[in-house]
Amino acid sequence: MAKRDLSYVCQSCGAVYNRWQGKCDACGGWNTISEETSLAATVPAAQRAGRKGRAVPLETLHGEAKPAPRLVSGIGELDRVAGGGFVPGSIVLLGGDPGIGKSTLLVQASAALAKAGHRVIYVSGEEAVDQVRMRAGRLGLAQAPVALAAETNAENILATFSAGAAVQFVVIDSIQTLWSDSVESAPGTVTQVRTSAQLLVRYAKQSGAAVILVGHVTKDGQIAGPRVVEHMVDAVFSFEGDGANQFRILRAQKNRFGPTDEIGVFEMTGTGLSQVPNPSELFLSHRDAGAPGTAVFAGMEGTRPLLMEIQALVAPSSLGTPRRAVVGWDSARLAMVLAVLDARCGVRLGGHDVYLNVAGGLRISEPAADIAVAAALVSSLTGAPLPPDAVFFGEVSLTGAVRQVSQAAARLKEAAKLGFNKVVMPQLADGSASGLEVDTISSLAGLVAGIAARAPRRAAMPKPAMSEQEG
Repeated sequence: MAKRDLSYVCQSCGAVYNRWQGKCDACGGWNTISEETSLAATVPAAQRAGRKGRAVPLETLHGEAKPAPRLVSGIGELDRVAGGGFVPGSIVLLGGDPGIGKSTLLVQASAALAKAGHRVIYVSGEEAVDQVRMRAGRLGLAQAPVALAAETNAENILATFSAGAAVQFVVIDSIQTLWSDSVESAPGTVTQVRTSAQLLVRYAKQSGAAVILVGHVTKDGQIAGPRVVEHMVDAVFSFEGDGANQFRILRAQKNRFGPTDEIGVFEMTGTGLSQVPNPSELFLSHRDAGAPGTAVFAGMEGTRPLLMEIQALVAPSSLGTPRRAVVGWDSARLAMVLAVLDARCGVRLGGHDVYLNVAGGLRISEPAADIAVAAALVSSLTGAPLPPDAVFFGEVSLTGAVRQVSQAAARLKEAAKLGFNKVVMPQLADGSASGLEVDTISSLAGLVAGIAARAPRRAAMPKPAMSEQEG
């Protein structure tokens, strides 16, 4: 006999309550708690606790660790983020906004692995078989030997995997659509997502197949479902991009078999996602080099140097509180740079609207972009264009000093490869500049003074307060 256990589970964080309430005490979400029913065995707890465990063998820390074999898809940008390929027995959670291209990327990866001789199964819980076939035909991959199924029951899916030859690569699209017979909740609820993910994790570890789970995202960009699923899987990838932009960025938020700071850059085309082997050249291909308010930032994404354009617009404001609009950068970081320009350099922007944009749909998180942002802001305010063959990088401190950043040599090498001749940066530690003309700055006031000297006479530019800094 089995009895029904009635509980109330938060659909955002998975917290369980004995009764319904409007607000979740764990995550603070409103109206996220719903009623769920599960089956629990009526075996007394004393009998369940009577089973004794068995001793497991213990190992030492030293010993030869063999490198994990990899399933290389041949899609270089995807393999880069995965750490060189997918590890057999691993399970990966891939999240992204609707329509961003998750299914397209996984169909391309499945077809590439199947053509390489691996047995690949693609299970779709959201689309019918004919819909997936239409996508494969549009991508020119209809002849790839990929096994396809449309199923949402977790037990049926696992039984299908066990029948026939061994499976090397599995795609589940998506985990929110699966349901298990062991629980009586609706598909997509926390209990069903957690249970289905646990069954697939157990299958991956026992069979050695690499399993990719597609996950929905919430309106704030977080992967939907309980956070315990992210802890259960070996890697969490996020597919980012704007529907109005053709570029897509694949990032690794968690990876037990590789780095978490690598990115893969793709371009959405009529025949699917194409790799972008040199994203710096693509992001800078349409820039207006002679316009004030634009600066080229030499940044790093993992081990890959990226050159991107920073665009700034400073305009007089008619509002009591000027606007601060930021796309692709941290708004708190912009507020700090504006405060340093005001307090340390005498650049008054309190009566101006400030708009900042990172061209190409990229998002920058490293503080090395401070100098490029400050240069673009001052250039827009004064109307003085920056040198078109110069790149900028460096971190600004609250005192107005410019601090060194890591991996400067890689940034300089990428700038030289793309034809830039000048770099504005803090003092280089090893003295190597890859043949570039280096303009070293020790304070933000020196950068402001250099830009102000090139400003047109008609520009109303406050004189930078350099005496305190230089003195």
